Amino acid sequence: MMTPPDDEHWMRHALREAESAFAADEVPIGAVVVCRDRIVGRGHNLTERLNDVTAHAEMQAITAAATNLGGKYLEECTLYVTVEPCVMCAGALHWAHVGRIVFGAFDEKAGYRRFGPRLLHPKSQVTGGILEPECADLMKAFFRKKRAL
Repeated sequence: MMTPPDDEHWMRHALREAESAFAADEVPIGAVVVCRDRIVGRGHNLTERLNDVTAHAEMQAITAAATNLGGKYLEECTLYVTVEPCVMCAGALHWAHVGRIVFGAFDEKAGYRRFGPRLLHPKSQVTGGILEPECADLMKAFFRKKRAL
């Protein structure tokens, strides 16, 4: 019997999304939504490309998952995102009733925990720090590149 993939496995998929954002000169945050051991939604930041401040990775992944599953509630799903969600995304995760949220790097400046740790749905389980060094290093590389320009 095969063991189901673990959090690091799925976070690596989110990291690939973040790398796509980096390549497109977007803030490198990626997300995937997993339900019953398969990816049902994915996304990365598209705020520059779409000229839309709401086009965060989590929003893209939630929308894709809801479309794919045919419903707006994602209670049986896990969102994997490379950086701690912001307040806006935490609100969307709340309304989508996402069952579990797993993030990589903590965001002490703009993460939801700084502003309202209870923004998420009360039944949502949260795990932070999965592949944190890799997630944080990608963000640091992006902003180092921006400062050098």
